[in-house]
Amino acid sequence: MPYSMKLRGGAVMSSVPSKLESTPDVDAFIGKGVDFKGTIIYNGTVRIDGSLEGEVQTDGILLVGEEVVLKAKVTAGTVVCKGKITGDVTATEKIRLRAPAVLNGGVKAPMLSIEEGVLFNGTIEMTPSS
Repeated sequence: MPYSMKLRGGAVMSSVPSKLESTPDVDAFIGKGVDFKGTIIYNGTVRIDGSLEGEVQTDGILLVGEEVVLKAKVTAGTVVCKGKITGDVTATEKIRLRAPAVLNGGVKAPMLSIEEGVLFNGTIEMTPSS
């Protein structure tokens, strides 16, 4: 059943996820089967394996799992995506789109990596590193 909430701080929403990318510990997690509507504002690493509609803000890393449907405005230090994002994505460090990712929206980052097999429909703005 979908629910709506705003997270601030250290809540874990599900069990520990499997690794999408070799990264530091995951600070927040939205598990498979969870439908989240709202805003996540977080420091550190956030992993999403469920569906999310709203906004994600982190100064750290956002990991988007392969079966994810994300309809959101995303702001992060680094974004690593294997799922589907519809919305604008801004990163202060880099955005990495890994197959079979689908991104429909604007991208703004100093570094962008797109693997073969990714579908990207949108705009790209390359910015200097912060």
